[in-house]
Amino acid sequence: MQYPAKSYTTDLLSEENVKKYVLPYYGLEEGDIVQIKFKDSDKQRAVYKVDYLNKSYCLKKVYFSEGDLLFVYSAIEWLYRNGLNVPRILATKSKSRYVSYNDMLFILTNWIDGVKCNYDNIQDVLDACSNLAKLHKVSENFMPIEGSNLKTGFEDLHSTLNKHFEQILICSNSAFKYGDKFSKVFLQYFEPNITLAEISARVASTIDNKNLSKALCHLDYVNKNMLFDSNRDMWIIDFDKCKIDYCVHDLSYFFRRLLKRDGTKWDMQIAVNSLNLYETIHPLNLDEYKAIFVYLAFPQKYWKISRDYYNNINKCNKNSFVTLLKKSCEKTEQHFKFVHSFQEYIEDRFHTSLF
Repeated sequence: MQYPAKSYTTDLLSEENVKKYVLPYYGLEEGDIVQIKFKDSDKQRAVYKVDYLNKSYCLKKVYFSEGDLLFVYSAIEWLYRNGLNVPRILATKSKSRYVSYNDMLFILTNWIDGVKCNYDNIQDVLDACSNLAKLHKVSENFMPIEGSNLKTGFEDLHSTLNKHFEQILICSNSAFKYGDKFSKVFLQYFEPNITLAEISARVASTIDNKNLSKALCHLDYVNKNMLFDSNRDMWIIDFDKCKIDYCVHDLSYFFRRLLKRDGTKWDMQIAVNSLNLYETIHPLNLDEYKAIFVYLAFPQKYWKISRDYYNNINKCNKNSFVTLLKKSCEKTEQHFKFVHSFQEYIEDRFHTSLF
């Protein structure tokens, strides 16, 4: 019988099949297995917890190629050997670092028992920022092993933000055209958000990319991927998105996820304290501060929600988009104040104007 691809793959990833066809490679066929996560998308992934002889393991079906997997393996090994707490990829009985089953790749690590980083606990935030600085510091000369795909980022902020700025302007034309509930909310908050976008694009045009430090970057450095064990040692997990990139990309992503929350909404003091601690390990120059400013100044949610809404206006759930936009715009005033304060902070620190 011919199964549809999606159903067939889902069946292959059942606990029973994975236990039968994957776990024997690790000598864990007698273990107990529970599927913890399954995401059926273009980047399909699955996570299982395996318990055997009083030990717990994390088995993961990855969505990328063998070359990308070898890059991830190289990154984890490099960080482990330089003193960071990361769950190493364990070897099979034949000393391979992965299992290939039905054209799918699986890796196994020890299960890390811990609690995720609490953004409302300032010590957790500071520890996370300090740990990110260590990651960047020790991996400035990182090179993956032979056979790896070389995964790099190095996005041109200026061209990217100009494109996003123009998309907001296009959305404004659509808002006047449709005049629906979403469009009214969009136009209500248009002036402060287009101003933030313009400021961001202008500062981006002054950045000299040659002055941005490069290292291995996690690129999904968010609280669910930062775990504190019972000794308060911090572990970094899930390196699926890691690349060699500008350090400020990693750092800015961390800050944007932290500062846009209700509990920490655009708190300037948290940002400054965290940056000061990061710099005790990995100093930043003016161009790097500009790049962080640009990432944090741009109205990311306003742009993305609006772009997606007007690109899918005939088939999207309009009420859901209205709710999303309203929630995003609730913090516009705090965001605007933060950008102004952060600009002053950088200009005072480096005795220069950002523009």
